[in-house]
Amino acid sequence: MSWHVWLLFVVTETALCFTPGPAVLLVVSTAMSHGFRPGVKSSLGILTANALYFFLSALGVGAVLVASTRLFLALKWLGAGYLIYLGAKMLLSREAVMFQAEDEVRQAPRPPRGGFYLRGLVVQGASPKALIFFTALLPQFIDAQSAVGLQVAILGITSVLIEVCVLVLYSALAVRARRLAGSRYADLFERLGGGFLIAAGARLAALTRP
Repeated sequence: MSWHVWLLFVVTETALCFTPGPAVLLVVSTAMSHGFRPGVKSSLGILTANALYFFLSALGVGAVLVASTRLFLALKWLGAGYLIYLGAKMLLSREAVMFQAEDEVRQAPRPPRGGFYLRGLVVQGASPKALIFFTALLPQFIDAQSAVGLQVAILGITSVLIEVCVLVLYSALAVRARRLAGSRYADLFERLGGGFLIAAGARLAALTRP
């Protein structure tokens, strides 16, 4: 794999990471309603799922999974249903959230069962869009004449580093926006975060096979 191919992957991955998909909307809504650290924990769960997809792609298992219509539909509806459930839960919540200057939560909704990390892992792991990306796009940057495993490892590490920077940035911006708006709008941001998740679930439900 040449340097210009790697740089092309960096540009492509960065552009895709900044595109508001289910993962980004989950992180933003989590940071809005719970704070910066929970947003980062959700990001780590998302990155773990992505690392798993990289591993499956290296083994060639990803292509088999994508070819299964039943698995595609199961992941699609599982992920969409879970996102819509989380969003509806936030919309119906009556608990206010107030952030202190040190980014600590004075009063916040209870953390989800299993924690924020597990939430991110489930949302990204149940997204067929992520599976399609790693199976269809990744081979385009691989030189079959060279060490495939090493190339996948390089691209995987690169992807994780880019994604963690982008998701952490989204978390910081979401918390910053909430603080600038002030505690008077805490309830509004809670509802806005829920709306983001429902929108992400709807987009995932509308996803069709490539």
